[in-house]
Amino acid sequence: MHKNVIVVDHPVVANALTVLRDRETKTAAFRQYAKIVSTVLIVEATKTLDTHPRQVVTPLAPMEGVELSKEVVVVPVLRAGLAMLFAAQDLLLDVPVGFLGLERDEKTAIAREYYQKFPGRLDGCRALVLDPMLATGGSLDETITAVESRGCSDITLVCVVAAPEGIDRVFQSHPNAVLYTGAIDERLDTSKYIVPGLGDFGDRYFGT
Repeated sequence: MHKNVIVVDHPVVANALTVLRDRETKTAAFRQYAKIVSTVLIVEATKTLDTHPRQVVTPLAPMEGVELSKEVVVVPVLRAGLAMLFAAQDLLLDVPVGFLGLERDEKTAIAREYYQKFPGRLDGCRALVLDPMLATGGSLDETITAVESRGCSDITLVCVVAAPEGIDRVFQSHPNAVLYTGAIDERLDTSKYIVPGLGDFGDRYFGT
């Protein structure tokens, strides 16, 4: 496994993934458990953020706390990445959001870009790129390239489930990225879906 790939070994994540994988799980429960696993993964992915001191006054006394030193920008890969965005916004209240819309051609498994909107230059930012399913790696590869083109070199990827083929592709092109995931599954099937995976995350989350 690549040195910059971190599998989050946590019982809450393992439990949530089991529910997400179950084909009998209905939309409401799928959404709830997607938020649970996303929250834990994002907490893990942000624990290396730098901080600096900040003086505050509690109701009883002055004290020295901390605040984040580097601006964080969140980039969900549309549409499935929106499921993880809500968890990120709960944890990082004022975080700016950049969007990259990629749609997979079901015949070729190649992603086509249909929308892009970023909050200006990203120099000096930590980018959190959110994509629940790292399958072929095409979407994440293009998203990282777009983020890098705006001046960001500090990129963390957060995926619920990843396939070995996608990990290899992403880190061949972007060796300095860091990936946090809930699980590395066995492989891709002939249709480029993750096995055992959990099906189409976006369809199951949005009920389509």
